[in-house]
Amino acid sequence: MKQLMLGNEAVARGLYEAGCSFVSSYPGTPSTEITECAAKFPEIYAEWAPNEKVAVEAAFGASLAGKRSFCGMKHVGLNVAADPLFTIAYTGVNAGMIIGVADDAGMHSSQNEQDSRNYAKAAKLPMLEPSDSAEGLAFAKLAYELSERFDTPVLLKMCTRVAHSQSIVEPSERVLPEQRPYEKNPQKYIMMPGFAKKRHPIVEARLEKLAEYAETAPCNRIERGTERKLGVITSSTSYQYVREVCGADVSVLKLGMVWPLPKKLLTDFAASVDRCVVVEELDGFLEDYCRAIGLNVEGKRYFSNIDELSQNKVAAGLGLAPKQGRALDETIPARPPVMCAGCPHRGLYYVLHKLNLTVIGDIGCYTLGAVAPLSAVDSVICMGASVSGIHGFNKANDNVTAGKTVAVIGDSTFMHSGMTGLVNISYNASNSTVIILDNSITGMTGHQQNPTTGFNLKGDPAAKVDLEALCRAIGIERVRVVDPYDLKQCETAIREELAAEEPSVIISRRPCALLKYVKHSGPISVDREKCKSCKMCMKIGCPAISIEGGKAKIDATLCTGCGVCRQLCKFGTL
Repeated sequence: MKQLMLGNEAVARGLYEAGCSFVSSYPGTPSTEITECAAKFPEIYAEWAPNEKVAVEAAFGASLAGKRSFCGMKHVGLNVAADPLFTIAYTGVNAGMIIGVADDAGMHSSQNEQDSRNYAKAAKLPMLEPSDSAEGLAFAKLAYELSERFDTPVLLKMCTRVAHSQSIVEPSERVLPEQRPYEKNPQKYIMMPGFAKKRHPIVEARLEKLAEYAETAPCNRIERGTERKLGVITSSTSYQYVREVCGADVSVLKLGMVWPLPKKLLTDFAASVDRCVVVEELDGFLEDYCRAIGLNVEGKRYFSNIDELSQNKVAAGLGLAPKQGRALDETIPARPPVMCAGCPHRGLYYVLHKLNLTVIGDIGCYTLGAVAPLSAVDSVICMGASVSGIHGFNKANDNVTAGKTVAVIGDSTFMHSGMTGLVNISYNASNSTVIILDNSITGMTGHQQNPTTGFNLKGDPAAKVDLEALCRAIGIERVRVVDPYDLKQCETAIREELAAEEPSVIISRRPCALLKYVKHSGPISVDREKCKSCKMCMKIGCPAISIEGGKAKIDATLCTGCGVCRQLCKFGTL
């Protein structure tokens, strides 16, 4: 029976139908749901790994053992996984292996607009790119076929709009291939220089064979239009925009395999139309290839390499009239992202702001401490960079800044890539204070478990990392735990650790207010007669607090009763 599925859900279904047995991933929007949906199939072993590098290596291990495997991540996660990625391109695989990566054009939940197609070219690996849910399912199955046929990992690239849109798919039964036997083969799987040199020519020959396959691959197709004035080369969600804008008039070369590219197919298509335009998001990846093989194409002249495309952007770029929509007459107020009411990070950030500290930040929902009125974060780069960064910051300043600078990092992010930075602090005797924001979950990507929570991906009890013991084992002697709802306790701890002339770790521990098992004390009420309109309660940026008629007002539907605002009020109003 046909079903309506999210693109990510459809990919998971494709993994299931293709007989995938092992999934290891790190959550990252917009890729997360692939692994969450795969975990619902009892036939698939699925796990959250501490980071993407570990996920790729674990998936490769499963492939080596003879089981089809998958690992998923967002585009910046592929950076973390790049080390094993480039080398398993040399080793090849045993059973089929897919590396799923989801790009985030428009930066809906990311720190950059990276184009992962460049990784396929650089690592010399095939990449498939579905344009809807049906192709998500089909391409997952195709990827395993290509992986085993050509002895290669296969990159499966999603993007936000394909991952999080729904379209119709037609599921089928699971077909489980026999486990492939593992055979010892040092020349293939041990990549020391002598063996690796012999593998490189194999990789190049494989890429040529894949390019030959791409010429007639069913995932690359020409859709002839009613006229030859204009032809469009496109892929992924850009294909959907082109079809919606152009209808049946324009000829389209729709690419499902975006590396390696079919030289002859592209050349023949360009020759069959009077004018050829490449429509693609972010980098001019397809356009550059077309130009490199001598084709007269246009593309980034009309379409920016910044932000997402849309139907109207495509129409304007192709010289067509954009469709006019409707707009409300009223001005819609801006809704900037804020930490949730009752967020355990809010109180701690208030204290950091109050103390006027330099705060080296990290990736997570706590990054929102950078926005007003808290404005408590100075730098955010990538996962784990806060812990490494504070070390360099303080060392470069001869520790003059040590008493006025802290690093903040979440529990999941600390497990991802913060531990090695803390080892560096300990090993190189950096007088730095690191604050681990332990909210007992991976919050930003939708409440996934991690090694500090005590539960695995499927919610079963699992080994729980003791953060205090871990930090001490790393070599940090000063480790203490505070409750971020207690402002006085937080301020005392921060002052004392900044004054200490040695490395220290403060663990700010309070579960995320949105976790189902967290019990709240109930909303706080306002005594409007006592309110002096000092607006101190507004300094924490809680969305439950506002000013009405010059007096404080608390939205009872949002307030969790955390009591942070009450500690700021000197008049007993709250």
